[in-house]
Amino acid sequence: MIRGRFAPSPTGRLHLGNARSALLGWLDVRARKGEFLLRIEDLDPQRSSRAATDGIFEDLEWLGLSWDGPVLFQSARTEAYDAALERLQRAGRVYPCWCSRAEVARAASAPHAGDDGPVYPGTCRRAPVARADRTPALRFVVEPGPELVHDALAGDFGHDVATAVGDFVVRRSDGVASYQLAVVVDDAAQGITDVLRGDDLLSSTPRQSQLFRALGAAAPHFAHVPLLVQPDGRRLSKREGGSTVAALRERGWTPERVVGLLAGFSGLGDGRPVAAAELVSGFSLSKVSRTPTVVDEGLLT
Repeated sequence: MIRGRFAPSPTGRLHLGNARSALLGWLDVRARKGEFLLRIEDLDPQRSSRAATDGIFEDLEWLGLSWDGPVLFQSARTEAYDAALERLQRAGRVYPCWCSRAEVARAASAPHAGDDGPVYPGTCRRAPVARADRTPALRFVVEPGPELVHDALAGDFGHDVATAVGDFVVRRSDGVASYQLAVVVDDAAQGITDVLRGDDLLSSTPRQSQLFRALGAAAPHFAHVPLLVQPDGRRLSKREGGSTVAALRERGWTPERVVGLLAGFSGLGDGRPVAAAELVSGFSLSKVSRTPTVVDEGLLT
């Protein structure tokens, strides 16, 4: 069974970039008669809100993007993440780390490398020093050497996780599971076979590939979609209120007009209004644009 998912963080209303990923993932799964699951990545209680979650439900339903089965909330999955950490601990694949971010930055041999900040130099792996004034995080022991994955849109991608990122955090010092761990545990538990998401997460895939292997789970097939960006090159974000689905609805846009715009951005049409269901027949990832799309504010009036 083909099974895909959309996994937004409930920190605001869906912007067009989120909605485009949801639409393409939905089309990819529906075109192959699969299931489309919805997961709410609400691990961070300080940034997540019920209002934002309800807004996500409303926006998806309004766009015609239905999902199958119950919604999974990461905030209710603590036991599953703890069990995965115990398994990694028994295998010798995690260790406590008392380093602060500032200390990692000072100690890193390549302080400007990596998409997620300085490369961790392995301080607590080599010579751990327990500190009574700080609760340790847990870091994953990465395997050295190239970690290659095949992506349906980006092609073959990979790097040496040890030199690009270093041992990375799988449980934060506040006891919350990291994104990297939670997404792998949940994809495995839900039987996700296909993941379509924005290519800002492409660099995370080699790390997740290692976690899947360490937990004895099969990694899904990946497709990373080029981002929607503003004219200055910055990606669209929830802070850009005018580019949210809710804002367009308030301006009088119909669901078909929004879907048609997103389809046009993706190389699937000329931008004319169309219902999501009308795009299912004949959909293929091979038709999706492989370059970022500039979204001019003038298009959204």
